[in-house]
Amino acid sequence: MNDHALFCDLITTRCQPSPLRTLPAMTSSTLLQAPEVLHSSAGKGWDGLDAALVRIPRGLTRIPGRERHTLGLHYGPPVYADCTCDGKRLRRVQKQGDIGFVPAGMDSSWEDDAQCQILTLSLPQALVDRVAGDLDKDASTIALVPHMQLRDARIEAIGAAIKAELEADTPSDPLYIDHLASALVIRLFDAASDNCTLPQPAPALKMSARQLQLLTDFIGQNLDQQLHVAHLATVAGLSATRLKFLFRNSTGLSVHQYVIRRRVEHARTLMATTKMPASEVALASGFAHQSHMTTTMRRVLGQTPGAIARPI
Repeated sequence: MNDHALFCDLITTRCQPSPLRTLPAMTSSTLLQAPEVLHSSAGKGWDGLDAALVRIPRGLTRIPGRERHTLGLHYGPPVYADCTCDGKRLRRVQKQGDIGFVPAGMDSSWEDDAQCQILTLSLPQALVDRVAGDLDKDASTIALVPHMQLRDARIEAIGAAIKAELEADTPSDPLYIDHLASALVIRLFDAASDNCTLPQPAPALKMSARQLQLLTDFIGQNLDQQLHVAHLATVAGLSATRLKFLFRNSTGLSVHQYVIRRRVEHARTLMATTKMPASEVALASGFAHQSHMTTTMRRVLGQTPGAIARPI
């Protein structure tokens, strides 16, 4: 979905503050003061999670019920806001770190007295169902409820990580985005539902030696490819969420951390033992480009590719 389609779908009406009135749904040709998209996940190949950082003008925003669950995280100076969702109304000062959450299917409206900057995150029900199933929870019993001024440090931290990904020149491994999306859903189960207690996997549980060997061999053989948690979970014969818990218990690393280390080690070996150009080494090791490899190697090894000895 491109930026224009995403926000024509999200925002139906924009107008200057005035007595609240019902306006007909507006087409893209009649949309007033549409939000300015600063950064978007459109075109980045993210799976499930949609995200965008937008600058919203002073005025009224009506958001019709959508098929996806939506969060809005406020960034920048405080603004006075008048919010309505699910028949409830809240007038308040919206400040940095405040989170609005609107479950799928619910209409909402927001009127701000000044321009504001919002990180919007939307999640499909299919992702919620999958994460709930991975945790042995029936998604139909989880009642996600709207919040117009939620404060949650962990959701805020996940949002900050997603915002950093939107703003980054170099994309992270898709595994990292998968991890953030799942972590966000798990946190919503606790922070934005009224009847959900999640089971915690026993810390002692680990992957079998065979599962771990199959998975690490597969990763090693496919370092030049994009690797997604869902695919790796299939290789290991586990659900995606179970894989994350068991893999960390087995290796002390998250799946994403492990893959990054394998990519770095592979790149270092190629740099030290072959005459491949650095740009080709980067692609063979699964990095987006040479600059991405250099930055990652400096962070992980404390060395740049140029500092690694090559055969004479």
